[in-house]
Amino acid sequence: MPLLEPSPTALRPSEREESAPDLVPAGLAGGTPEPLRGELSALLGPGKVLSGISDLVRYASDASPYRFLPQVVVVPESAEDVAAVMRYARDKGRKVVFRAAGTSLNGQAQGEDILVDVRRHWAGVEVLDEGARVRLGPGTTIVRANTTLARHGRVLGPDPASAIACTVGGVVANNASGMTAGTTRNSYRLVSSLTVVLPSGTVVDTGAPDAAERLAAAEPELCAGLMALKAEIEADAALVARIRAKYEIKNTNGYRLDAFLDGDDPVSILRGLMVGSEGTFGFISEVVFDTLPLERLNSTALLFFPSLPAAAAAVPKFNEAGAIAVELMDGNTLRASTSVAGVPADWADLPKDTAALLVEFRASDEAGREANERAAAGVMESLELVTPVASVTNAFTREAKVIGGYWKARKAFVTAVGGTRPSGTTLITEDFAVPPSRLAEACEALLELQTAHGFDAAVAGHAAHGNLHFLLAFDAAKPEDVRRYADFMDAFCASTVERFDGSLKAEHATGRNIAPFLELEWGPRATELMWRIKQVMDPEGVLAPRIVLDRDPKAHLRGLKTIPKVEAVADPCIECGFCEPTCPSHNLTTTPRQRIVLRREMMRQPGGSAVENGLLDAYGYDAVDTCAGDSTCKLACPVGIDTGAMMKEFRHQRHSDREERIATYTAKDFKVVEGGARLAVASAEKISDRLLTAVTRTARKAVRPDLVPEWLPEIPGAAARRLPRTGKSAATAVYYPACVNRIFGGPEGDYEPSLPQAVVLLAGRAGKPVWIPEDVSGTCCSTIWHSKGYEDANTVMANRVVEAAWGWTGGGRLPLVVDASSCTLGIAHEVVPYLTPENKELHEALTIVDSLVWAAEELLPELTVHRRVESAVVHPTCSMQHLGDVDQLVELAGACAHEVVVPDDVGCCAFAGDRGMLHRELTESATAAEAAEVTARPFDAYLSANRMCEVGMDHATGGRGYASVLMQLERATRPPRG
Repeated sequence: MPLLEPSPTALRPSEREESAPDLVPAGLAGGTPEPLRGELSALLGPGKVLSGISDLVRYASDASPYRFLPQVVVVPESAEDVAAVMRYARDKGRKVVFRAAGTSLNGQAQGEDILVDVRRHWAGVEVLDEGARVRLGPGTTIVRANTTLARHGRVLGPDPASAIACTVGGVVANNASGMTAGTTRNSYRLVSSLTVVLPSGTVVDTGAPDAAERLAAAEPELCAGLMALKAEIEADAALVARIRAKYEIKNTNGYRLDAFLDGDDPVSILRGLMVGSEGTFGFISEVVFDTLPLERLNSTALLFFPSLPAAAAAVPKFNEAGAIAVELMDGNTLRASTSVAGVPADWADLPKDTAALLVEFRASDEAGREANERAAAGVMESLELVTPVASVTNAFTREAKVIGGYWKARKAFVTAVGGTRPSGTTLITEDFAVPPSRLAEACEALLELQTAHGFDAAVAGHAAHGNLHFLLAFDAAKPEDVRRYADFMDAFCASTVERFDGSLKAEHATGRNIAPFLELEWGPRATELMWRIKQVMDPEGVLAPRIVLDRDPKAHLRGLKTIPKVEAVADPCIECGFCEPTCPSHNLTTTPRQRIVLRREMMRQPGGSAVENGLLDAYGYDAVDTCAGDSTCKLACPVGIDTGAMMKEFRHQRHSDREERIATYTAKDFKVVEGGARLAVASAEKISDRLLTAVTRTARKAVRPDLVPEWLPEIPGAAARRLPRTGKSAATAVYYPACVNRIFGGPEGDYEPSLPQAVVLLAGRAGKPVWIPEDVSGTCCSTIWHSKGYEDANTVMANRVVEAAWGWTGGGRLPLVVDASSCTLGIAHEVVPYLTPENKELHEALTIVDSLVWAAEELLPELTVHRRVESAVVHPTCSMQHLGDVDQLVELAGACAHEVVVPDDVGCCAFAGDRGMLHRELTESATAAEAAEVTARPFDAYLSANRMCEVGMDHATGGRGYASVLMQLERATRPPRG
């Protein structure tokens, strides 16, 4: 063990819940048992098998109210790997469940035996036919696919609220639809073909010209079984009529029986059956979608009504007028949405019975939009709307920012309401559909049921399609609460089926919580057919047992998840997984959701248990050390949970008193530290990279990897000792060169002058000179200490830099321009909690401006571009996302290059100051997809606006030479000689 390695017990919970009924038993503390672990490692290779107790626990939870611990997690890289796992399971009598994003709301992504992660190595987008079709890997998120398709003016049909996180595989396997898909734009209608790995290991591409022949040769019994079922179904006229009627409204409960009516042969039947099969028939390794035109001209309104039934009654009118989306939100949903950034605060004061409709029309041209708005105006004349709070406008708008805010509130339904539930309660998300004409009646019935069973649920949904969602919160650790939930479900399912002939699952798929009610909806004849289909497709019963079919009438009450209280910043988490794709460590160690899941299991455990000890042993590296601390999880989370902040606090808890004292010393004497760092970098230029790497690696082993950085060849040389000379009297702004730009120089090659020189030249060229204070040395944005959890040191520097900035800017008379985005974020926002009351007042008077915003808004209009390179690729940093100035980076790059590319796979580089040197594997993992995209073609310029992020991207891309966009702008606007 390294000399200064912190004790894992430093993070042992001091307060915990009483022992929970779903805690992991002590017998599993050792992780995956033998021979399972050894056999799968031998079959796939040890790198594809996750077997520690921490691995099993972090995969045991998803967005659903259920929790099942797998025996092992495998991470296959190819269809051959998946086939090998399924053959192994068949031969050994084991069960397999596939998991992609884990955003399923009914437990489909959980298994009790072999769990297969089909997200990590399964992303990919290939545009076909100029965008008319697209080939997608099952691990591709919907947002990622649409990002590429947007350049071709196309979009996928399914648009679930979880599009930021949910993956193509899950969307197809559940036939998830979303806001606009309805019954015509969903996966069943738009999947052109798919590639399936069957339980036998046979791989079938339904789009191949010889698919029918190959399937018949490989799986003759399956083909015969499917055709026999088709004949039987078509011979029963009443059953055919029933099947057709069931799919007139949204329905994902059970298997797609209409696949036998729509398909002519085993291949086409298989294609249809796989949609909505929830991983019970095979693994979908690739999907080809027919895409839809992307209509960019929107007209949108958020309309308020006195009650839920009143809002529901207006839905058919907008449907008839041609609205693409009509979304319903009740009062509970609207009030809970105030936790979402940008939602008006006065929504918290909305009356309980208030409801709203989010109505959107879309068009491809201006004439179409004007026609839509005329149709909408006609409907509006007949409505009785209310204006219960000042922010309500009840008007259609074209403004993108306002429209985006409406949709953000709507899409946050589950997470926002879940975040306001009582601490310690489990969240159930129900999803049903009725004929749209009976939506108002169904709303009244639902409200009556909730009241009768003591629930105050939140309701929202895709009202245009008669599809409602509602949320219930109860304590799964209390038997009386579970009984109340069970009684409600019995009554709700009976009402939906018997009174409305509705669908018990409209778009979330059957899952564990509706499987016991499948026969209630479909009747015994159709349900037994589904059991027989399962037997034909998976005769050994290997795949996803109990997820669609379950004869246990109480199966929905099994495995309910308790939610122990954890640290306040993370306690609202409902484990939805929206945070995962943006997390830099999501392909390396853990995600924000998993960090919270692991913490909750510690809270379930008795203090000092073998399971808790095992979790703590792994948590230091898996959760704390490999968190970049970039807090992009906060941006992705609809309720703003900042897991990065929790990890920084855990770093603080792990520090020894001696470490804290040393850190405080470095803050107090930072001028000396800064000079020493510049000298060390200058000295390093005279030593070979190979030797420096060897020396630092040895030191890391002896001391501690999280304290000693590893030397990387991409680390730049030292900055000039002196900053450019500037004058104070005529300055229009105070220019603050960040300490990283005072220590490190620019990239090797053509970039001259340095960044500080470039900023001064640009300012003078634009007629807006800047002043660099003589005493900037020894000051810092404080991020160095903040990111590592050194609170006293952070406090010292935070107050110092604000006091200095107050003096430099003449008490806030001039703006403070900062030339590194992370430093702008630090001074503008992150220092505030650590300031004295007096310095908080000083800070409020300061105008802190990122150099990108300042250059785009103040300098660029006054500059003349004399030369552009042909192409530039930009790397927007995570700090730019927090600050909201990514557009300015692109704008400035556009002044420098004819073509500007923002990579589709752009994300946080995870270099995070020096974390990329402490854990280079973190940056390498975080940047892998973006780097592959960048290095696939040459660019003339590689641009960003944060020196260490530029170093991180250089490391990722083999030294492409990333530099500040301001340096490139100086070159572009430099007057020609002569």
